Amino acid sequence: MEWVLWIRVLPVLLFSVVIHECAHGYVASRCGDETARRAGRITLNPIPHIDPFGSILLPLLLIFTGSRFLIAWAKPVPVNPANFRRPGRDDILVSLAGPCSNVMLALSFTLVAVLGQVMMRILPVPVVVAQSLVFLAQYGILINLLLAVFNLIPIPPLDGSHILRQVLPRKGAAEFDKISRYGFLILLVLVMTPVFRFIFFPAHVFFWLLMRFVSMFV
Repeated sequence: MEWVLWIRVLPVLLFSVVIHECAHGYVASRCGDETARRAGRITLNPIPHIDPFGSILLPLLLIFTGSRFLIAWAKPVPVNPANFRRPGRDDILVSLAGPCSNVMLALSFTLVAVLGQVMMRILPVPVVVAQSLVFLAQYGILINLLLAVFNLIPIPPLDGSHILRQVLPRKGAAEFDKISRYGFLILLVLVMTPVFRFIFFPAHVFFWLLMRFVSMFV
């Protein structure tokens, strides 16, 4: 993908990861932990969420080196499980909040894509405006589905690892904790293998189904 195209898509990606982190903080607050709220992290203002490397340097490096793969992340919201009313259940709820927010965003972008199609058919707006709206919405759908699936991978520090740890028996959870320090390294190795593509298969299937729905309004 050309770097100009990535520049147009990058704001959608950053918006999506900000919503993801806000969802974690909001649900944590509802579960009794106000750490993220006191830190000013339950906000749509992107500045408190920006990670200098993951939100700016890495995406720009990938863009200008002509990478076909774009990834970015925000700073994780601070969460203190000791404040949860029901630690096991609440840890799962907080962990699911991020991926669920991305699924909801994907559905919202689907409605935006439908709106763009309707605008081209019945409203007196420039075609380029409607096409740009549909284009960005399509990438919003795909990006959020990929984010949802990626974060559900049960490898530390991803959200899926918290969920897996809570459903494991105590001895299994203790053994799982031992590999947490190697989680990022495991992810890097996984990214470089063909297996990584198959992990995203559900996201691509869901994307195809949503695009079929949008096409009904062409």
